[in-house]
Amino acid sequence: MALAVGSDAPTFTVKDTNGNTVSLSDFKGKTVVLYFYPKDDTPGCTKQACSFRDAIDQYKSKDIVILGVSADDEVSHQAFAQKYNLNFPLLADTDKSLIKAYDVDGGGYAKRVTYLIDGNGKIIKVDSSVNTSTHASDVLAALGL
Repeated sequence: MALAVGSDAPTFTVKDTNGNTVSLSDFKGKTVVLYFYPKDDTPGCTKQACSFRDAIDQYKSKDIVILGVSADDEVSHQAFAQKYNLNFPLLADTDKSLIKAYDVDGGGYAKRVTYLIDGNGKIIKVDSSVNTSTHASDVLAALGL
């Protein structure tokens, strides 16, 4: 079961696509779209990632950060990001600590769930019924944008 709206988002520190250390606290004051997905370079996950890629300007203009998370490692994320020109970080949750903390464990992979986190680290929306083709626009609509 997903974490409740209004609760504190679990903090984390992991590596991103390029080996940089990323923590939730890095984005204090910004809205964060933390989306979990099962596997790099699979049909649904690719549609979902590309929907965010194509809408990145809308997100940046509102100072909203997009972070994709799966249990894939940095090498897999790099290949996925390069193949599809992804323009936002993918977080490598190889030990599945984020997957567990956000209660999206699908039995060895991340379930497709998106958390919207406000600038104070509170969960403001949980989407567990993701349409991979329209996800980026659905998230913007959920934020009232």
